Amino acid sequence: MIEPNSELVIDYELVRNNIQVIKSNLSANCKIMGVIKSNAYGHDLEIAAKALDDAIDGYGVVRLGEALKIRETSSKPILVMQGVYSSDAYDALKQNNIWSVIHSISQLPLAKQYRDDLQFWIKVNTGMNRLGIGLDELDQFESLLKNSNVLMTHLACADKPEDELNDAQFKSFDHAWNQIEIEMQRSLLNSAGVFNFPDRAYDWVRPGIAMYGGIDFLGLKTAMTFRSQIISIQSLDKNERIGYGGRVKTEKSSKIAIVYCGYADGFPQTVIDGTSVLVNGHRSQILGRVSMDLISIDITEIPDCKIGDWCELWSPELSILENTEKNGLLSYELMTKINQRVKRHYLNI
Repeated sequence: MIEPNSELVIDYELVRNNIQVIKSNLSANCKIMGVIKSNAYGHDLEIAAKALDDAIDGYGVVRLGEALKIRETSSKPILVMQGVYSSDAYDALKQNNIWSVIHSISQLPLAKQYRDDLQFWIKVNTGMNRLGIGLDELDQFESLLKNSNVLMTHLACADKPEDELNDAQFKSFDHAWNQIEIEMQRSLLNSAGVFNFPDRAYDWVRPGIAMYGGIDFLGLKTAMTFRSQIISIQSLDKNERIGYGGRVKTEKSSKIAIVYCGYADGFPQTVIDGTSVLVNGHRSQILGRVSMDLISIDITEIPDCKIGDWCELWSPELSILENTEKNGLLSYELMTKINQRVKRHYLNI
């Protein structure tokens, strides 16, 4: 160990394998708009665009700047999923052959000016009540309702297939679809929707978190390893307290390892005692409050553990979902909050 540092190791072969799992739930003619917004959910936007270009049919982003970066290396379709709002932005879409979502009647005047130059995805609000035009406004979009464009919506409860809102949204979307006299393409499903409602896949699906192994479906694996090294080992007697606030007291003679990582690296300060980590293939548990730069773990039962050994906070072998489920967190948030001081390594680009 020359100089310890927290590390993020991202294996793009695992991301591509996850995409194959997604594809196995789809018909052969359904296309994948792989969502790589928010720096590809922490997996690096530009590297993702290179590594996944042969695995997906298009890219979904939020901001125009993200789309322009991807266009530098890929000729695949790119969709700006929250739209653009100025003539300069529409000019950039036209010049770079980038698609855009229309989700508000306020966007219509500009969009009409570019209706012959761009492909639009028309987003209807079917019950999520976040973005989307009202069903009673759809007739005002007649000039954009053509077979080169896509009618879309977003499911609020796709991860809870029994929720009644799913059926309500499907009915509303079908109602919108039946108002249209031409055969537009359709897109309803996000990551969870692909697995829970594959019969609603239609022409395009928009998986994001599933590509990175951040939801719990058979065959998906966490594609990033967040790890750091042990820099100290403490031998403690029974009834000794650990960390800020001393919230944990040892129940027996124990060995505690100190891991060179903390909330300044992006690991949540709020995680509770008993959260699992992995050391030398053995499970350990976090004990005591996570501090800015250090985490305490119990290595009493781990043989031959020493300074310099790696501690995996999540990895393909220790799913990020174990951390989120234990602590009431979201895998999306954990993936996107890794600090820039954490060293990055990319495998199988």
